[in-house]
Amino acid sequence: MTTFTLPPGADATAPPEEAGLARDEVRLMTVRPGGTTSTRFRDLPGQLEPGDLVVVNTSATLPARVEARRADGGTAPLHLSTTLDDGSWVVELRRPDNAGPDLGAEPGAVLSLPGGVRLTVLEGFPDPRRAGRLRRAVPEPLVAAPAYLALHGAPIRYGYLSGRFPLAAYQNVYAAEPGSAEMASAGRPFTESLLVRLMVRGVVVAPLTLHCGVSSPELHEPPSPERFAVPEVTARLVTSTRRAGRRVVAVGTTVTRALETATDEDGVTTAAAGWTDLVLGPERPARVVDGLITGLHAPEASHLRLLEAVAGAELVAMAYDRAVAEHYRWHEFGDSMLFLP
Repeated sequence: MTTFTLPPGADATAPPEEAGLARDEVRLMTVRPGGTTSTRFRDLPGQLEPGDLVVVNTSATLPARVEARRADGGTAPLHLSTTLDDGSWVVELRRPDNAGPDLGAEPGAVLSLPGGVRLTVLEGFPDPRRAGRLRRAVPEPLVAAPAYLALHGAPIRYGYLSGRFPLAAYQNVYAAEPGSAEMASAGRPFTESLLVRLMVRGVVVAPLTLHCGVSSPELHEPPSPERFAVPEVTARLVTSTRRAGRRVVAVGTTVTRALETATDEDGVTTAAAGWTDLVLGPERPARVVDGLITGLHAPEASHLRLLEAVAGAELVAMAYDRAVAEHYRWHEFGDSMLFLP
């Protein structure tokens, strides 16, 4: 897998708007087999061709962080990753200083949450035999997470950020259905005017939904199961785009995961919905996604394997070498890459 050392000062510590920039003024590295070019994200239409299909994730970000009080009276952040079909939650309890996950909570531990909710921590998730970073938990009363978080939650944030920012800073302009613990951040640089210019260029934009769980960078595990839906119209557009010899460009690893889940071994994409536990990598390369817009991922992050599944290890290594050398910015408010292998 691609390896590199993140240099000091590489973290994007705040939204670009804090520095007077528009969302689409972050840097964009376009990566092709012939080399790389560096522009601004607003120049994306010029990097694509008429007939290309850009697929976006319309999941909206929840304020998925709440303060939890333990039986001993201490408090710590709690991240709600997702809700399961039976109404239980999947959560990550953090250390009091938010420096990483707290792996010490015993099954049966009860946490007090704002609004009079008591949360009983149970087995590990997705493997109940392993009490790891993510745990299944049952709230009492059994409250609906989106409505509860709207009253009591705040956006998830990590230590590299310089301050607290409103939920609007963590929403993509086309976000429609609340459900993600963290922003599907590859789409953040899109603006309404950029979407119009893509349309004028003859580039088609199609939606799907995948609700992102927490992506804590500390332990670098594979992604957990996530809820997704690929609508029929998007599946048909993927098929017609490939038949026409044009490119299917996924906006982010979440879109890639959803589209590839909905694609069979023969490369046929159909409408699909439910849960996906698909992990892409060299042993399971991409079948329909042949272009990828992405932010910059931390060293050893599992997302790098997905990038390699689309673009190949050589292109990904070349891109990250240049990103380090040219001081690109990492994380959800950082710069972008466009892989066109």
